[in-house]
Amino acid sequence: MNAGNAMKLAVLAPAFALAGCVSLGSEPPDRLLNLTAEASAPAGAVMSGTRESALAVHEPQVPAEIDVLRVPVRVTGTELAYVEDAVWVEKPARLFRRLLAETIRARGDTLVIDGDDPSLFTENHLRGTLRTFGYDVGSASVVVRYDAIKQGPGGTVETRRFEATETGFPVEAEPVGDALNRAANEVARQVADWLAE
Repeated sequence: MNAGNAMKLAVLAPAFALAGCVSLGSEPPDRLLNLTAEASAPAGAVMSGTRESALAVHEPQVPAEIDVLRVPVRVTGTELAYVEDAVWVEKPARLFRRLLAETIRARGDTLVIDGDDPSLFTENHLRGTLRTFGYDVGSASVVVRYDAIKQGPGGTVETRRFEATETGFPVEAEPVGDALNRAANEVARQVADWLAE
């Protein structure tokens, strides 16, 4: 971190109660963060379907600030930092896809395919962009924002934006990770409800 960046963080952090909570360093963390689906299909559950009824869940696109193993902190409209010691076990886009697929699968009424190339098996696709997945200083909350694209047989396309926020926790690795997990699960539930309409 150069002197200019260090000075900016030193000035901004106390104003936003982030002192000691953001870092641009690369020290390895003691623990890694993961996303866990709150709803899960039971072991031994069997689903079957056809290409016309199955759903392929694709990994969402993400902006560069999310396409990393760190948890971004949006300090201002033009400044970004990362939560100190908050490191994902793998990139958020892949974690979110698995959580989303598992939440939809747990409903028990849709055959869900979510491998690396699900396109071969179905005519129904869920794609999208995970636009926001981190902490926002302005609203003092974690924000998960997902723009979903539902594509069906015959080229039908529908889009919808989903969002969830969580507030009321310190800007530290464990509470931020827990809040992002809750918000991601809420977005996944919203998407599953939309698909069931």
